[in-house]
Amino acid sequence: MSLSAAELERYARHIVLQDVGGPGQQKLKAARVLVIGAGGLGAPVLLYLAAAGVGTLGIVDDDTVSLSNLQRQVIHDTDQIGEPKVASAAEAIARLNPHVKVEPHPVRLRPENALALISRYDLVIDGSDNFSTKYLVSDACFFARRPLLAGAVGRMDGSLTLLKPYESDADGQPNPTYRCLFPERLPDGALPTCAEAGVLGALTGVIGALQAMEAIKEITGFGEGLVGRLLLYDARAMRFETIRYRWSRKNPLTGDTTLTYPELAGA
Repeated sequence: MSLSAAELERYARHIVLQDVGGPGQQKLKAARVLVIGAGGLGAPVLLYLAAAGVGTLGIVDDDTVSLSNLQRQVIHDTDQIGEPKVASAAEAIARLNPHVKVEPHPVRLRPENALALISRYDLVIDGSDNFSTKYLVSDACFFARRPLLAGAVGRMDGSLTLLKPYESDADGQPNPTYRCLFPERLPDGALPTCAEAGVLGALTGVIGALQAMEAIKEITGFGEGLVGRLLLYDARAMRFETIRYRWSRKNPLTGDTTLTYPELAGA
């Protein structure tokens, strides 16, 4: 995709970067990215990807803006309380970068719509806050053969990884799945929500910005991705750690006993 004179000026600091340049900026413009959730993680993801010039941003969220969201969900503001989050986020993106197309999906992701929706995009970023959605998104991304940047936050900590289990590593072994990393799904409600336990607002900004950074790397093709690596952040200690994880034969996607999407959906 060609860049207009206005876009060349807007993205000038990217274009002079050797790792991005004009070709990388054109890849960003051509990219279609789906963001699950316009909340604490989705807000910084959407803002940074819009600023970076990602051509099309899909947003999945069926919630409305509330006053308690504004402590961390920086894409929304006070005047938008009561408005659907997908609409509020689209308005903020339009103000920030008119070159970005927004595709709002004011729905809850479910087994019956996840695969079709995810298949329309090149990359998926998960900012959801419940286990059912996280497993559903990861399974649907596997069957749709779409890379997934999965992020999560707790009270004072967060994590991030990149999933491409439909590909193999240099040794010919399948890349790990989300179910290799977390084989046992906790039921929704097993852990306290942010409304019950609290969450540091800036923490979601840290993890969301990292998700956006990894998305830009994945789209433009520079650097080393987080496949098989889980990045952990401890806000109290201001410490980052990385742990490696591997493919498990017990996972139901690429293991010894595999299941189809209808069998896995919602499981």
